[in-house]
Amino acid sequence: MSDPTNPDVPSFENRDPNSPGFWDERFDQRFTPWDQAGVPETFKHFVAARSAQNVLIPGCGSAYEALYLAERGWPVRAIDFAASAVAAARAQLGAHAGIVEEADFFAYAPPFPLDWIYERAFLCALPKDRWQDYADRMAALLKPGALLAGFYFIGSTPKGPPFGIERGELDALLLSHFELIEDREVNGSIPVFAGRERWLTWRRI
Repeated sequence: MSDPTNPDVPSFENRDPNSPGFWDERFDQRFTPWDQAGVPETFKHFVAARSAQNVLIPGCGSAYEALYLAERGWPVRAIDFAASAVAAARAQLGAHAGIVEEADFFAYAPPFPLDWIYERAFLCALPKDRWQDYADRMAALLKPGALLAGFYFIGSTPKGPPFGIERGELDALLLSHFELIEDREVNGSIPVFAGRERWLTWRRI
């Protein structure tokens, strides 16, 4: 099914972002407008300020940041539930392809205790009815003092993905288990996220 309002969008059969097939279709047709094709500068600055930690990247897509961490000796696992996303990530990770796994975040058991879960276009890929599941799973995976940090797509959207979240909604989701310790403006966003991203760092309490 194509989008008559935008002839540049390929035809897709699957319209359910809760399904791996939704994302497989988009990777297979190379329609990935959320893909920055590189590592964001804000991410690099965050990493530079820390020593190596155990990191999980859910909904990793092409996993550029996972490769960046692995090349610097950080223990990292990148997961995605779409087989085509995992294939794309492994193809570009080369010798580090083994850090990428096909897995469902909501059932995944990491191979090490987590110090940081990196949020990059994962929450905004989830429909609103999964947001509480996201918050609960993040809280379950992170021990006190561990971080949930990355890019959040702020503000409501008529449809998605990406599904924007109002700041008050995000606070309501996370503040029962996390404290916000950093809130930064983001520059250099790709068009689909431009003007709507914040880098937020949450610490598990």
